[in-house]
Amino acid sequence: MQKTFQEIAQLWSESKQAIVKYSTLCAYRLTLRTHLTPRFGQMTRIEESDVQCFIIDKIKAGLAKKTVRDIIAVLRAVVKYGARLHLCEREDWQLDYPTTENGHKLPVLSLHHQRKLMIHIANHPTVRNIGVYLALCTGMRIGEVCALEWADVDLTHRIIRVCHTVGRIYNSDIGATERVFSTPKTKNSFREIPISKSLFEVLSIVKKQSTTPYVVGTSVYATDPRSYRDYFSRLLKRLKIDSIVFHGLRHTFATRCIESQCDYKTVSSILGHSNVSTTLNLYVHPNMQQKKRCIDKMSKFIEGFM
Repeated sequence: MQKTFQEIAQLWSESKQAIVKYSTLCAYRLTLRTHLTPRFGQMTRIEESDVQCFIIDKIKAGLAKKTVRDIIAVLRAVVKYGARLHLCEREDWQLDYPTTENGHKLPVLSLHHQRKLMIHIANHPTVRNIGVYLALCTGMRIGEVCALEWADVDLTHRIIRVCHTVGRIYNSDIGATERVFSTPKTKNSFREIPISKSLFEVLSIVKKQSTTPYVVGTSVYATDPRSYRDYFSRLLKRLKIDSIVFHGLRHTFATRCIESQCDYKTVSSILGHSNVSTTLNLYVHPNMQQKKRCIDKMSKFIEGFM
């Protein structure tokens, strides 16, 4: 017996409840409610042409290609689940994603502004400022920074253990956000990061001021990432540094690692990426000078055998 996409999606969502993290479940439900159910909800069979048109419409509407791919991943998962239960036909879609992004650049602080920000925090090491310094020196995500506990900071061996994250999740069922404290994004996000000399010095000072289990803030609860983003924005304005999203600090850290010629596998491990290709695609974009050096190196190698 065939069911509509909306009916299958409801069953699929319920089946995921005991398997995935609460934040992931909320993300799935939001994707279904916002994008997929309005378009495919009443369909009992979804053709390849239907999905292809959906992709083009979403990209024309301004969604990033990765966002659309993530939406389609949920669509495929629901249909696959339905087919397994004989509630709908199996899909064999061959889909294309038109390229419309022109030279999209990641938000990264200039070296001058990074130094200015780090010098300011080194001179003003507080329980508020430390989160910004952490992100610049470790590449940690804002949720990981806000959830970091002193118990996970080993100043003796100079290692930070990333074990938790905190964030706001939109629950489409109640139409509001919820604050969620949980484990990191993926299994690779559980990681150990060495503490640099400058970060060690700042952390040592801040620890003497701290009266809570958390590294950032003064509350007995983890700092809300939303409020910390606001604080960061005000800090940049006060220092007359070009505005950048907090996640740009993670991009800045990774970019400086690549510029310092750190090996890609190590950078990927520090960032907690699932695989090194993510790091390569995001941060490794050789300029013309690097390409010329590569060609010269290859030419000299060949000439050695001529």
